[in-house]
Amino acid sequence: MRYALLGTGPWAERTHGPALAAHPDAELVGVWGRRPEAAEALAGRLGTRAYADADALLAACDAVAVALPPDVQAPLAVRAAEAGCHLLLDKPVATTPEAAREVTAAVSRAGVASVVFFTLHFDAETGRWLRAQRERVDGADGWLLGRADWLSPVFAGSDTPYTASPWRRAKGAMWDIGPHALSVLMPLLGTVSEVTAALEGPGDTAHLVLRHAGGASSTVTVSHSVPEAATGVFAEVRGAAGVATLPERSDAPDTAFGRAVDALERAAAGGEPHLCDVRFAEAVTDVLARAEALR
Repeated sequence: MRYALLGTGPWAERTHGPALAAHPDAELVGVWGRRPEAAEALAGRLGTRAYADADALLAACDAVAVALPPDVQAPLAVRAAEAGCHLLLDKPVATTPEAAREVTAAVSRAGVASVVFFTLHFDAETGRWLRAQRERVDGADGWLLGRADWLSPVFAGSDTPYTASPWRRAKGAMWDIGPHALSVLMPLLGTVSEVTAALEGPGDTAHLVLRHAGGASSTVTVSHSVPEAATGVFAEVRGAAGVATLPERSDAPDTAFGRAVDALERAAAGGEPHLCDVRFAEAVTDVLARAEALR
């Protein structure tokens, strides 16, 4: 498929762009960004061309990969779907339920495929684990309890290009890495029926308590404000089958993104929609919006 890349920041430069340029079944037609000079530079490094007009780029493509802040991404995703492009989006798909619903509605109207890059589902090791836990139990013997902690030092002195991100500064860890935590818990425990508590901790730390359809419950703790020595990612589910703990990721992000490209192409060719489509992403946005309203 012919791909447009929208975005020129670190995620586009380090993950989306290299993965698309290297993928054997993808043609990277061009790059568009809000800063034309950055689009020119990134396009040159990727061996493609920069477009000054996003709609002209969309018209030349079959699919679009978006690496932009969520509230820039959402309206562009609607435009891309209306142009007939399949969507490879980033999480969160939007930071308001209304904007997320507009993306889902545009995908439905246009009949295009969608995949949202919840990284863990496309990493070889964590993706395999998630599939295994979904198949391991069902019905009354399903998972009953869950916990997910995502703790990083992005705002605590870490040397990372994401520290300067304005949208991350504005929305914090709950919106940036909260989707990762929910992408583990929701497929295993069920749809979130109620956000029963959402508390603030140090810096941008957030603690959520969730009830899931069917009676399961879970907790989420996320932060970009912990010292380097306190960082880590941990997730587990518990039930009659015992305890299952999320393994460490095995792949670089661009390798995982290549699998997301594969998933989009399968869906676009008439295969089953991927679990991580815009409908799932809309549900994640809805949970985070409910939590934000309680803080």
